Amino acid sequence: MNDAAYGEFVAFAEGLAETSGEILRRYFRAPFEIDDKPDASPVTPADREAESRMREIIAATYPEHGVCGEEFAPVRLDAEFVWMIDPLDGTKSFITGKPLFGTLIGLLHRGRPVVGIIDHPALGERWVGGVGQPTAFNGARVGVRACVSLAKAVLYTTTYETFEGADREAFDRARKAVRLPMYGGDCYAYGLIASGFVDLIIETDHGPDDFFPLVPVIENAGGLMTDWSGAALTMESDGRVVAAGDEKVHAEALALLNGEHAP
Repeated sequence: MNDAAYGEFVAFAEGLAETSGEILRRYFRAPFEIDDKPDASPVTPADREAESRMREIIAATYPEHGVCGEEFAPVRLDAEFVWMIDPLDGTKSFITGKPLFGTLIGLLHRGRPVVGIIDHPALGERWVGGVGQPTAFNGARVGVRACVSLAKAVLYTTTYETFEGADREAFDRARKAVRLPMYGGDCYAYGLIASGFVDLIIETDHGPDDFFPLVPVIENAGGLMTDWSGAALTMESDGRVVAAGDEKVHAEALALLNGEHAP
């Protein structure tokens, strides 16, 4: 993908973020009905309207592209370009009035994540990352920070309750090894890694529309994002992800998650 195409897709993705943000701000802290999905997670009219509108814009502009989203069935996943959209990452934050919810927008080129956006419409904050370009926060270049060891690291996860059985035991090994475990960041925590305020994120329940938009933001800020085995994330990944700003912290976290001694 050449620089011109990259610039075109980034501008288009930012336009999608603006559209989604306008819808989410209209619903935020306003009365609306909350439904439950089959997995008991909440969904709102804001989720559905924002994703529907983004899908309409993608279909009108790039009818040959695929789309994979949070609320509706995927289309053309075998296309050369596939958009990954989560209109409302952090629905529980949204429905409780906490402004850390965000919109995630990513673009895959032949299965590789090449553009990613983390947009926080209630805060007016946005991270943009893409292949060959440094990650930017509200237009200014940002980068991860060095961290000498896991013992000095700040760790985020959305909620402890998602970890069960062996996954909880694995997470506890990492949690007990860090300097400061934190909870409740949703996708905002990934932006904080990219900006050098957080060192590590461990999650166990991410779908492709959750993790693919994050990868370009993290990697082009100098960080790493993989599954729990250290492999690159793919459509077949099981939802367990590790993001880190420092390679050493990433390696130590993986070792503990997999029951090994830290390197």
